[in-house]
Amino acid sequence: MLSQTSFFIKEEIHLSASQPRLLIFVGSYAEADDPGVYTYEMDSASGEIRLLDQATGMKNPTFLGVNAERCKVYAISETTEGGERIGEIIAFDLDSAGKLRELNRELTIRPSSSHIQLDRSGRFAVVSGYHGGNVGLVELRADGAVGKLVDERQHEGQGADPVRQDRPHPHSVAFSPDNRYALVADLGLDRIVVYSFESETGRLVYQSEASTPPGAGPRHLAFHPNGQWLYSINEVNSSLSLFSYVEATGELVLQDTVSTLPLDYAGENTTAEVAISTDGRYLYGSNRGHDSLVQFAIDSESGRLTLVEHVSSQGGHPRHFALTPDGLHLIAANRDDNLLAVFAVAPDSGRLTFTGRTVTVSKPVCIKPVWF
Repeated sequence: MLSQTSFFIKEEIHLSASQPRLLIFVGSYAEADDPGVYTYEMDSASGEIRLLDQATGMKNPTFLGVNAERCKVYAISETTEGGERIGEIIAFDLDSAGKLRELNRELTIRPSSSHIQLDRSGRFAVVSGYHGGNVGLVELRADGAVGKLVDERQHEGQGADPVRQDRPHPHSVAFSPDNRYALVADLGLDRIVVYSFESETGRLVYQSEASTPPGAGPRHLAFHPNGQWLYSINEVNSSLSLFSYVEATGELVLQDTVSTLPLDYAGENTTAEVAISTDGRYLYGSNRGHDSLVQFAIDSESGRLTLVEHVSSQGGHPRHFALTPDGLHLIAANRDDNLLAVFAVAPDSGRLTFTGRTVTVSKPVCIKPVWF
């Protein structure tokens, strides 16, 4: 059993006593001596973004988790122990000026982690080990600091593609809307593995799994606001898969798969991120190679996708993007051009229009916009 100190103490923490502020946290590829995590503030009306702070001391803090209620930011990083590579999580406290102060860091899984996801209570984080085929559950302490690795699951097997899927590659985790299940997108196995999330004992218990089409390579997942549909963006064959989701059991059933690319595109491509508008009407994905953002309309009865349009991501290799919580903007992280690009989202049609606003940041690969 976990100690009672693992339960967060409810308290009121606010970054500002005035109106909420829209802060944007960016993770990037970086060496330890260089900035790797950035804090920006965005004017939600104009789309203007200004830098508040940047943190060093981490190698490749490529993905972030944010707990706005407790003013905490969590970054994955790579380090070594006994001469061998190992992942770690670093916790930051965020002050009223948007400055990051490191709380602590703890080792996680070998040889590294590629993604971090906080559970919906903010008491745990799950890290995905793309290179090790493993998934780790990490306790977060009552003060928001990182605790110990409390459980680890190892995947086995391979997928249809002999190069990209020669072994397991868990790429990301999504928690179910009721926080009862942790769903792991394993790119190497063409599977979404569902674990029962036992928060009282700090365990991930195998529940079930569902398969994408062979050679698809599921990367990231997004639940529809109705809680009945799950979408997987598939990296290897540039597609999106729709699953029906059974809340009571965590079971997934594949319903449909569509391409993320234009019919006439014949170049190389891999996908990256997927996100759904807060009203549940539109889904967005990113293409690396075609270097575009794709928009689909979501059928309100079936959840099936209909292509709306492709727009340029305004840079090379859009490895991540995010919709702002007010739904007014989408920000794309173009890794190869060291560029964040800001798009306006049309309220009626969901269509994207490049605002002309950009931010230069070295190798950005994760965007987390949050109200504070």
